[in-house]
Amino acid sequence: MNQSRTKLWTKDFIIVSTINFLVTIIFYLLIVIIGMYAVDQFHASTSQAGLVTGIFIIGSLIGRMLIGRFIESIGRKRTLFIGSVFFILTTLLYLIHVNISFLLITRLLHGIAAGMVGTATGTIAAQIIPATRKAEGIGYFSMSATLAAAIGPFIGLYMTQHTNFQMIFIFSLALGVISLITTFLVNVPALEVTVKPDELKGFKLSNFIEPKALPIAFVTLVVAFCYSSVLSYINFYAKEINLISAASFFFLVYSVAVLLSRPFTGRIMDLKGANSIMYPAFIIFAAGMVLLSSANTSITLLLAGALIGLGFGNMQSSTQAIAVKLTPPHRMGLATSTFFIFLDAGLGFGPYLLGFIIPVTGYSKLYVILGVVALASSILYYLLHGKKEHAAKAKVNISNAV
Repeated sequence: MNQSRTKLWTKDFIIVSTINFLVTIIFYLLIVIIGMYAVDQFHASTSQAGLVTGIFIIGSLIGRMLIGRFIESIGRKRTLFIGSVFFILTTLLYLIHVNISFLLITRLLHGIAAGMVGTATGTIAAQIIPATRKAEGIGYFSMSATLAAAIGPFIGLYMTQHTNFQMIFIFSLALGVISLITTFLVNVPALEVTVKPDELKGFKLSNFIEPKALPIAFVTLVVAFCYSSVLSYINFYAKEINLISAASFFFLVYSVAVLLSRPFTGRIMDLKGANSIMYPAFIIFAAGMVLLSSANTSITLLLAGALIGLGFGNMQSSTQAIAVKLTPPHRMGLATSTFFIFLDAGLGFGPYLLGFIIPVTGYSKLYVILGVVALASSILYYLLHGKKEHAAKAKVNISNAV
């Protein structure tokens, strides 16, 4: 086999991962400070601050759904460029101080732009990764977001202590400009398979959602819903149990666990299939949630972060790889947007829905309940995908034996 066709760390792969890293850093940087900004500058209520935080995810859903439909007709690199320009323009809106309504519109538009860029980078990355290293490559690509998830909140919270909100928005704008400049360096190969003329005509659900990616995307929705409780409420929980200092390192430990495991999990998945990664990940994720529910020391809190990283972090990249592998090359953009639509829906709507449950259960019991849900979702995975992969693998083994 030609080595150039199996090479993973190409210039284009590194550049696309860098763009994804920069855009995701901006997302996480702003998501931890924007609620405080809304309260501080516009005297927003708690529910308004939550809406300002979460409406970005709704925008991202809209952006992904629209661009997944048109990315092939527009062109993947052109979509990335247009999305990056729109992302910068909407970042500029944060510098305009009007009222809470204007901030909500800004967050919605910024989310749409981020959805466009995220779908483009994910689609391009999936295209340029060699078929024999698809899971490994997507795992490495998604590490750009994992790193951003650790660095972004740290930068955001650090800047709130040492500068003002205006400087935070200017810093975000600068990162966006760097990301835009970087898009000019990406070379996206032409697709060998082109879109059929009548395939995307008309207003059909299959023009916005990839049906083959739906089963695994639904599994992603459930586990992302569980993880959203950690992403949104870990600081509140840590304050309640007097571990706020340790909580500042929670996502750093999460990211380190993902970074250390990702090189192995991707290769194992490519060699042995998704089931070999997914089933252990469900157990580890559930164990992390239960441990988090009983955390009373810094060590147990951070250990829970490591387990959740090993579990959910690897499930996230594995399910994305499954969605891409199940889909024809010319519908890879739709598959990518479908995956992220369901991921974002779980992460975005989860905190809002869980907000009604927390007053009844408290944080500790909530994490136990969601740990059980995470474990039970392994059954859902088996029914929607796992048993098909097991049957396909058994068939291959029989053929090889014969």
